[in-house]
Amino acid sequence: MTSSSSPLITGVYPVLPTPFDAAGVPDAPGLRTLVRYLIRCGVDGMTFPGVASEVATLSEAERASLMGEVFAEAAGRVPVVAGVSSTDVALTMRLAKLAAGQGAAALMVAAPANLKTVAEQIAYFQAIAAAVPATPIMLQNVPPPAGAGLDPAVLLEILAAVPAIEYVKEEALPSGQRLTEVLSRAPASLRGVLGGAGGRYITDELRRGACGTMPAIELAEVHVLLYAAHRRGDSDAVRQLFTRMLPVLNIQAVFRWSLTKYVLQQRGLIRHAGQRTAGPLLDALDQQDVDAFMGDMADLLLPESALAGLHPPQGSDHGPA
Repeated sequence: MTSSSSPLITGVYPVLPTPFDAAGVPDAPGLRTLVRYLIRCGVDGMTFPGVASEVATLSEAERASLMGEVFAEAAGRVPVVAGVSSTDVALTMRLAKLAAGQGAAALMVAAPANLKTVAEQIAYFQAIAAAVPATPIMLQNVPPPAGAGLDPAVLLEILAAVPAIEYVKEEALPSGQRLTEVLSRAPASLRGVLGGAGGRYITDELRRGACGTMPAIELAEVHVLLYAAHRRGDSDAVRQLFTRMLPVLNIQAVFRWSLTKYVLQQRGLIRHAGQRTAGPLLDALDQQDVDAFMGDMADLLLPESALAGLHPPQGSDHGPA
């Protein structure tokens, strides 16, 4: 299948976190549980690994092995976008070829922060496109210092030079205005722009023409409901669902992996909430807030009965990470 004939990537594509066991080793069965959870939520697809997966802390062997677990568990039921970004070009190439061979719907590649000129960025993406010619590329525009934070004009120049880049995940701010500028002048080879940033700007992105969103997974059910409302043109429902998510999204903006893993652990979807990435951890009062806000959305979440069979083995410690 050539990239031009591949199915359109659209809708809700949450980024899977990497669960770790008590010793800090990636928990492959736990990751498979999360894949099953997302499928049961009704997502359009999923993404792994990304920033929400603590990808910078994973070795090449871990990335390769865990990607294999995701593809095996998804088993073609939903498309998988594979994150293959790295500061090492050779590593990116190896991961891209591996993911393409496993049937990735697209390869998500962050524009490297160390490439300072447009020509360097173009050459980098052209090399990836040549290595995996049958798989679409999704340019992830991550803001500095982690990424290049390309201006729309620069991004458009790269898109024109590298038609294999069929999607953009825009995370530099203001994402909505950037999305408008890119879509208004994009070459025909660009099939869509998706939002990220935890879904905190989803209403603005959707009304400006975003084809999808790639949030973290702790509110997957609500994102699915919100996108369904968008598809049927119910802007009031979109706004109401977004408003109900905002308290948790506000906490997620600060605590990132800690918030996601705490919610998943409390729901019995992962056994341990530990993270490798340095960052603030929820304390007892923060956890009380999260519990209350999640309780306010209980009617939007899958009930315990719907999660039957997804949980890891009993004996999980549900205390703080």
